[in-house]
Amino acid sequence: MAQQALFEGVIYDDYENQVETRVIGGEAFYVVDDDGFLRHVEAESIDRQILAVFMDQLQQNKELAVDQTLRMMGKDDLFTKAAIDASIRSINIDDILRQGIPQQARDMMAMVGFRVIINIHGEILRVDQPTIEDDDQ
Repeated sequence: MAQQALFEGVIYDDYENQVETRVIGGEAFYVVDDDGFLRHVEAESIDRQILAVFMDQLQQNKELAVDQTLRMMGKDDLFTKAAIDASIRSINIDDILRQGIPQQARDMMAMVGFRVIINIHGEILRVDQPTIEDDDQ
């Protein structure tokens, strides 16, 4: 049972209306307006779907993620690379749900165009996210 909605502010319905969040009985919900009927979908179920998409993308692009992290840190040694690689392998969705995502990070996600479109049942229809530009071009 999630006490907070991780992606508040970046979830939209299939009509491109931003979805509200509410906490009822200590549990967070995304509230989808279904033609005047407010459907409450457990935030954790949607958040888990989004985090699964992130985890899949991270695993598919692990080398790029490691290289970008090394570049941002200004490091390029074997031990740092191994530590970053181990950190990526040990990411746990339950830990993220427990810790949450800082408001600043959610604001930044919204600002760069990250959006998740869901249907009235809380199923992800699509994830709009910015792309990384290739510096080598």
